[in-house]
Formats: sequence, C-alpha cells, structure tokens
Amino acid sequence: MPLIAGLSFELIKWAGRNRRRPWVRAVMWPGMQLQKLTTREPDLSQLEVSIAALNAVLAVEGAEVRSSDDLVGVEVVA
Repeated sequence: MPLIAGLSFELIKWAGRNRRRPWVRAVMWPGMQLQKLTTREPDLSQLEVSIAALNAVLAVEGAEVRSSDDLVGVEVVA
C-alpha cells in the first residue's frame, strides 16, 4: 500500500509540473471533470466561518509581527 501511495503522489506531482503538455491534460481531463461534480463554491455562511477561523488563528500566532520573508509561499484568497 505505501508503494502505491508513493507512486501515485509522485505521478500527481509530475503531472502538475507538466500540465501544459497536451497529452498530460488529456490524461488529467476525466479527473478534473469528476472534481467539478464533487466540489462546489462555498456559500457566504461558509466563507464567514472560514474568515472567523483564520482571524482566530492569526490572533494566536501573532501574524502581525511576522516579516515578509516568513510569509513567502503563503497564499491569501479574498
């Protein structure tokens, strides 16, 4: 089982790095279509909860004292 999980992980990473290749997109297309069926955009109440949770975490971690170097790679979606 760990071997299959490891190989799958590496294959997904490789496909992500090579997603501009047409044949890689063709192989990934069915999975992307399935993802559209199983996920949806959050509604406003879910966004409100996530923002409150993020604010609570930032208050505990003291994000205001972090330098910009500490935040490299952090993605903020508004």
